[in-house]
Amino acid sequence: MAKPFGLGKKEKLKSRKQIDTLFASGKSFTVFPIRVTYRFVSSADEHHAQIGVTVSKRYFKKAVDRNKVKRLLREAYRLQKAELAGQLQQSKLKAYLFFIYTDKTIASFDVFKTAMSACLRKLQNKLATVHEDTV
Repeated sequence: MAKPFGLGKKEKLKSRKQIDTLFASGKSFTVFPIRVTYRFVSSADEHHAQIGVTVSKRYFKKAVDRNKVKRLLREAYRLQKAELAGQLQQSKLKAYLFFIYTDKTIASFDVFKTAMSACLRKLQNKLATVHEDTV
């Protein structure tokens, strides 16, 4: 059983093939400072989200800064993913998500939390419409 607030190995999007498919056929939206690219897939065995995060090298030259922003993004997702995970379990779908940080400066963690909360609410609404279409 996965930890409710953990972010384990199975929840990280690592497959180059899945990432390419996500960007080729996925949909996206922006809640400043986060751009979300997502794709829902029906799955017989696993019903969770796999996520990836990225930060522009153009705006953050130092790897230390990019890593800090990625840590903050993952932490904001990890703390608020429970409702989305429950909805995915209920609808028997798997989600591939990619979070892209678009701001040019490092924001406070509160900004990350509120933006991630808005992103996850929007994803839940989109998941509900996808689930209604498949039923």
